[in-house]
Amino acid sequence: MKLSFILLVLAATSIAVVQGSKFWDDFYVNFGDCNVQYPGYDTGSTIALGLDNTTGSGFQSKYPYLYGNLSMKLKLVGGDSAGTVTSYYMASERTQFPKWCELDFEFLGNASGEPYILQTNVFSEGVGNREQRIYLWFDPTADYHEYGILWNQDLILFLVDNRVIRVFHNAADLGIPYLDYQPMYIYSSIWNGESWATCGGGVKTDWSLQPFLASYTNFNVWNACEMRDTTVSSSHACYEKLYTSSYGQAPNLALTQAQIDDLRWIKNGYVIYDYCTDLKRFNWTAPPECARNWP
Repeated sequence: MKLSFILLVLAATSIAVVQGSKFWDDFYVNFGDCNVQYPGYDTGSTIALGLDNTTGSGFQSKYPYLYGNLSMKLKLVGGDSAGTVTSYYMASERTQFPKWCELDFEFLGNASGEPYILQTNVFSEGVGNREQRIYLWFDPTADYHEYGILWNQDLILFLVDNRVIRVFHNAADLGIPYLDYQPMYIYSSIWNGESWATCGGGVKTDWSLQPFLASYTNFNVWNACEMRDTTVSSSHACYEKLYTSSYGQAPNLALTQAQIDDLRWIKNGYVIYDYCTDLKRFNWTAPPECARNWP
């Protein structure tokens, strides 16, 4: 009985640590402090980033990560958000890696009544041009939804509410550099993209509605490898953790049937642009990784 009670207390404590993490435990505001708010009674559990006609705002993680299963929940700008771009992405430090790596979620604002567009992109050693755009199957302004990245030695999954919307497989054997050695920081921001974000820039931002606010919560970085320095030993520690953690072992090394079904559902019902089918852009030959990344 005593042992069972101790185990119950330890389990509850562990859950509380994960659920009770605060924004500033792992992140800090990196621009636009004047437009940042901490709403609610549990100060620090949620952050609201604002955009007005003078500046946007954003935050980043204190340290970069090398592999892991990371996520956070977002509630996007409601109403007429035309011209705004809300982002959540990972990127390596360009001063350290001029040929940087990056994984993007970008939410492109809309005119009232029109759906948001989610654009994802993958940069590998400085080369991007891998945009995919989808409509979401829910209203992302009505409540919080979880957006995440699972990143291991074999694949990278883009997830929305734990549903796979995109996969980027390790295609080093095809001559495509994989994201396997550059630790990446987590970034989030809201900024003015009215020159291109909505209808190719045809619909501008209505600044009489400012400030535009996007909210973030449930900052999940615990199941990933944080690198507090750039030493070789730190990198090796992340590789060791990779092979002993859930994100670096089966079943996360290949798509499950449920994930394959998710991707087919997305492809058939929600994709509005896919670089893999934009053959004119690539001299009528799809990039080599495309055949591998859609089931």
